[in-house]
Order: sequence, then C-alpha cells, then structure tokens
Amino acid sequence: MSSQVERERLLWLRAEVDRHDRLYYVEATPEVSDHEYDRLLEELRGIEAAHPEWSDPASPTQRVGGAPLEGFAASEERRPPGPQEL
Repeated sequence: MSSQVERERLLWLRAEVDRHDRLYYVEATPEVSDHEYDRLLEELRGIEAAHPEWSDPASPTQRVGGAPLEGFAASEERRPPGPQEL
C-alpha cells in the first residue's frame, strides 16, 4: 500500500471509529458488531504504530472516555464525618 493510500485509510479509519463511537455511546444505535469495531480499531492502531509521524492526540486510539451525556444532574459528594469532625 502506498504511503498516500495508507494515509487516506488512516484518516478514514479515524472518522469511521469516531462515527461508530457516537452511534454506540450517544445514539444507542450501533451499526457494526463488536468484532467489526475491534477490527477497525486494530487496523487504525497498526497504521499509527507504523507511522508515528502521523500521530494525532485527537485520534480515537488516544482518548479515554468521552463527553458526559446531557441529562445527568451534578451532585455533591457526601461522606460520613471523620473523627475530628464529630
């Protein structure tokens, strides 16, 4: 695979994994199996490992978690008083 074709595949994989993340986690309407998703992500990791010069902190391989969903109210941490507070 030529470098240009591989670069285009990398960009497509990033967009496709992002799209599947949104469909699964936000819209709750997945389009692919877990196996297919894992295959896409592994291919992306492989290309990024072979071309570290193409690294991008926004890549799905570099993120942990995502944005919180709307509709959840903030809450305060509650804990029992410690010995010094009694």
